[in-house]
Amino acid sequence: MESSSKGLLSQVTQFWNLLDDLAESNPESYEKFIQQQLKEGKQLWAAPEPQLCLQTRILKPKEKILFINLCQWKRIPAPQSTTHPVPLSIGRPEDMSETSDLYTVIDVAYNPDVLQAAEKDQVKKDQLIWMAMKCIEEQLQFTLSHSYHITKFRIKGSIERMKQNLMGIQTDPTDLREKMRKELTLEQIRSSTVSNPDHSPQLLLPKDQVSGKTGCLIEEISSAEIQVEMKTPDYELKIVVDQNEKPLKIELKVELPGINSVSLCDLRVSEDDLLIEVSEKYRLHVNLPESVDTEMTTAKFIKEKATLLVTMPLV
Repeated sequence: MESSSKGLLSQVTQFWNLLDDLAESNPESYEKFIQQQLKEGKQLWAAPEPQLCLQTRILKPKEKILFINLCQWKRIPAPQSTTHPVPLSIGRPEDMSETSDLYTVIDVAYNPDVLQAAEKDQVKKDQLIWMAMKCIEEQLQFTLSHSYHITKFRIKGSIERMKQNLMGIQTDPTDLREKMRKELTLEQIRSSTVSNPDHSPQLLLPKDQVSGKTGCLIEEISSAEIQVEMKTPDYELKIVVDQNEKPLKIELKVELPGINSVSLCDLRVSEDDLLIEVSEKYRLHVNLPESVDTEMTTAKFIKEKATLLVTMPLV
């Protein structure tokens, strides 16, 4: 340890001697070098910035709504090429509440170049989202719903909280070393998925979403070998109108034989479509004929009939 410290001190001394020589022999180059180091240092210590926010659900160990803040952070290195792993950093989960609603927030940071490239390519964006969800499952031992939607707001919670969360991860050298050992990249996801294909099949990208031109970041695996077949349930959709034949709301009735609990139903509604997934048994995606008010949408599960009723007022 002592000899190592002496060697490091010797290298630092040599470096400063070189800078002194450069300052005397070529002041312009010296000034340029110092300014470049200050610029790079400022970029390195820049705080993470929110990019977009996802809403999904934690299924295990305890069911809860989950918001994932995808952030860009210059401290995260960019991948060397399209075939190399994509580094990311995951903050600690934080439980929050609004009135009586409890939810969890997790911050995930990528290099800015990675997220900016994904904004121009929907396939890349989907891959980064699935990668973040997979890494959260692996690192935090969560089971997540494999449906999500991008919220209208860019960040859940405050920017200050997000900065403290992500930047606090790397303040202590011991924590940093542990974080580096635990950090997951897409290469690790690929190897773990191949060696244990039944572990989390729902996070594999469908073949029709993978573009060969941009480089496949997630290795394709035969869906016949690993994916659970999800049936399309019987359903009835109708538009309810008033006395003047003006559309008021959309009602959807879905038959779910064998399901006896609403906790098994994963429902996502946007203004123009609806997705229902149920415990790896049923999957229903419906394009809605009219735009609906998602905030006023309600759902009711009739246990005796194993039927889910969704009422969606029109905008």
